[in-house]
Formats: sequence, C-alpha cells, structure tokens
Amino acid sequence: MLINGGFGVNIVVENLRVQLSLSKPNPTPYNLHMANQTIAKPLGLIRDLEIFVHGIPYIVTLLLSITMY
Repeated sequence: MLINGGFGVNIVVENLRVQLSLSKPNPTPYNLHMANQTIAKPLGLIRDLEIFVHGIPYIVTLLLSITMY
C-alpha cells in the first residue's frame, strides 16, 4: 500500500521494499512531521519508480520508513 504524504511523495515501509526487491534508497533531505508532532527521519528515497494500478502506469517517489503505526 502506498501512503501519500500530501506533497507528492509516498511512504512505504522498509520491509515491503525488501519483499518487492526494490532498489536501495538514496539519502533524503526530507524529515517527516508526524501527527503526534514528532519529527522522523526517513531511511531513504526512491525516485521515479514505475508502478501499475489496474494496468495504468504511474511514476512515483517513495520515502522509506522503518514502521508505520
């Protein structure tokens, strides 16, 4: 599942990246501002990943997180 962070970048958990055999992420300059007012540093960034939803291709950027609550 992709979770859109509201600014055109989607969040995916690290164990899903491994399960899907996605490429290793690049460093990211972003911090995430969580709903509980804390700041989290993503594990990395994967740009321009092509995914298909119902046969329609989309180009997405993924921010990797350790876990989602």
